[in-house]
Amino acid sequence: MSPLPRHDYAGLERYDPQRAPVRVDLSDNTNLWGTHPAALERIRSADTDDLARYPELYADTLRAAVARRFDVDMECVTTGAGSDDVLDSAYRAVYGPGATVRYAAPTFSMVEPLALMNGMASLGVPWPVALDDPSTLLEGDPDLVYVCRPNNPTGEQAPLEWIEELLRLRGDHDALVIIDEAYADFAAETFIGRAPDYPGVLVARTTSKAYGLAGLRCGFGVARRDVVTEIDKSRGPYKVSRLAAEAAAAAIRDDQGWMAGVVGACLENRRRLDSALAGRGLQPLPSKANFVFIPAPTGRAKDDALRLRDAGIGVRPFSGIPGLSEGLRITVAPWDLMEDFLSALDGTFPELALPKGGKE
Repeated sequence: MSPLPRHDYAGLERYDPQRAPVRVDLSDNTNLWGTHPAALERIRSADTDDLARYPELYADTLRAAVARRFDVDMECVTTGAGSDDVLDSAYRAVYGPGATVRYAAPTFSMVEPLALMNGMASLGVPWPVALDDPSTLLEGDPDLVYVCRPNNPTGEQAPLEWIEELLRLRGDHDALVIIDEAYADFAAETFIGRAPDYPGVLVARTTSKAYGLAGLRCGFGVARRDVVTEIDKSRGPYKVSRLAAEAAAAAIRDDQGWMAGVVGACLENRRRLDSALAGRGLQPLPSKANFVFIPAPTGRAKDDALRLRDAGIGVRPFSGIPGLSEGLRITVAPWDLMEDFLSALDGTFPELALPKGGKE
């Protein structure tokens, strides 16, 4: 007899997005303007010790950069190999027999698998219901509550007052509240600096989006010291490589202000893309992230995404979206890539195309 597979893994499959390479990939919300130059400079300066020696136990160089950037104590910062690793460590930190996770759905696709991997049950509360009444996320006394802000895949952002109300209500419960701010750099609003002021709150961040460091797998989180201590216990030492931590730290310090230019360009192109899509009858959901979400042109998201992939453009299909059902998520990119996407959209779905001579 073998202990594998685990009996509760029957519904879990090895992650495989089944996306063949395409000419323009707008499916994963990475930074298509490039990588932070300070991070590249650090990587190019690598020497033997960067690879031959163990890294810092808990990536203190990165923790110090995060603490400086967001004006928090270094002891309030945890790190991981991507923000999903920070989430995974947080799940393990709160795990116990019968532990549960509640979240506003739809959201980041790893929320349910992480619960299953850590032996926890999960339950999604529809976004409209949760946004109308944050107490629905605390029903049944869950051990962990997850909120993505701005939300992936819709781009919506729960109001700051909603977050404050959720945390006020949390005072009557023992749940760890995770606020995932993977896209907060594009939203002009963040809760991260306030996280240490609240018990049982973790704000998670990634360097995979705005900083252009998806390939380094480096994330971080901010919480009260007691929360960070428990998460670090389940995280374990040596989790982030020396090069990843120091390159990410250089990007987060952003001494030359590179981020402002990239974020500004992204927001301008998001506005232009919104307008271009609306002109084709595809009204995007209001987005505070580096992507937009539109109804599927034919109402069949997977089919529509495959047709666009055949035209050389990768987008991400989703179903079960409140108010839309089927939709496509499109990463905002430099405008020449947006023009490639719009051209493929018009060629694939000619009924949407602008009249000849029309302007974006």
